[in-house]
Amino acid sequence: MTTLKDFLLEKGYTKIKLTLTKTNHFEMKATINGVKGLFILDTGASSSCVGFEAIETFKLKAKDSEIKAAGAGATDMLTQIAKKNKVKIGKWKKDKVALILFNLIHVNMALTAHQAKPVDGIIGADILKKGKAIIDYEKKYLYLKL
Repeated sequence: MTTLKDFLLEKGYTKIKLTLTKTNHFEMKATINGVKGLFILDTGASSSCVGFEAIETFKLKAKDSEIKAAGAGATDMLTQIAKKNKVKIGKWKKDKVALILFNLIHVNMALTAHQAKPVDGIIGADILKKGKAIIDYEKKYLYLKL
C-alpha cells in the first residue's frame, strides 16, 4: 500500500517538517526575501503575516493598509502591507506574495508564557491555498505542490 508521503511526492509535492509547540501550534521555518524565519502555521488566518519588528529583517517595503487585523484575543489592530515578496518554504517558492504586517507582541507573549519560542510571523490560508497544502497531522508534515 502506498503511503500518503509517497503518493504526494509522486504527485509533485514537497515535504516540510512541522514542529508541535507546547501551545499545540505547528511551527515551521520559511524564508522571506532570502532571510530565514520561524513561523506558526495557522489554517484559520486568512493572510500570512509578519510582525512590524521584522520589516527590516525581511527587507519588506511596507505601506499603510486599510485592513484591520484581529485574532488571538486582539481586534482592530493597525496593519501595513508589503507586496511582491519572495517566499520559500522547503523547496516550494512563490514570488509576488503580499504579506500583512502587524504587531505580533500579543502572539509572542502568549507563546513565551507557555515556554514556546517567539515567532517572526504566521503562514496563513493565502499561502496554503497557493501551495495546494495538505497537512499530515499525525506525521507532522506540511506538503506543498511544486
